[in-house]
Amino acid sequence: MNKEERIIRLVECLDNTFEIRTFQNHDPYQVLIRTILSQRTRDENTDQATNNLFSKYKDIYEVAEAPIDDVKELIRPAGFYNVKAARIQEVSQILIDQYGGEVPNTVEEMIKLPGVGRKTANCVMVFAFELPAIPVDTHVHRISNRLGLVDTKNPEDTEVELTKIAPKDLWIKLNDLMVQFGQNICKPMSPQCEICPCSEICDYFKENI
Repeated sequence: MNKEERIIRLVECLDNTFEIRTFQNHDPYQVLIRTILSQRTRDENTDQATNNLFSKYKDIYEVAEAPIDDVKELIRPAGFYNVKAARIQEVSQILIDQYGGEVPNTVEEMIKLPGVGRKTANCVMVFAFELPAIPVDTHVHRISNRLGLVDTKNPEDTEVELTKIAPKDLWIKLNDLMVQFGQNICKPMSPQCEICPCSEICDYFKENI
């Protein structure tokens, strides 16, 4: 199989193993803030911090004007809450001042925001706007290299290579499936190759098992 065929097979295998997760709220601003909160923390902590924040402050204007100490306390479960609270209010104010309170729907505009990289911007593209993009986090980067789909040194290069070989109609689901795969089976230190549904297309499996 060539790389395009392998990635199609990968998605088929993972689609049969995991269910695609969706945010209950597709509001671009809330998805953006949730993604900022998710940096360097676990999903359950992100969920709690996000729910805390938006249960008290309903929209971008309320978040931007909220007392910073209150925002810090609400998002404390996500960790690094001092930095994240300041970043959230800074981004919120820029969106109000420069974009009329709306999140732009292009990666190029979103990455102009402080602290918003390509992974965060691509998450908003996929999970809020439902536009094709491939967010590449540590799981997607690691798995893509471990399988032998790419040979890259950083997530940005992995994104570029994946967009070349993955059919565009698979882009939206690729991140979520690979993240679940990385959390549950293809783990960083101890990949569970014995139960992997994708071993037939994995270079690591062929070379090490």
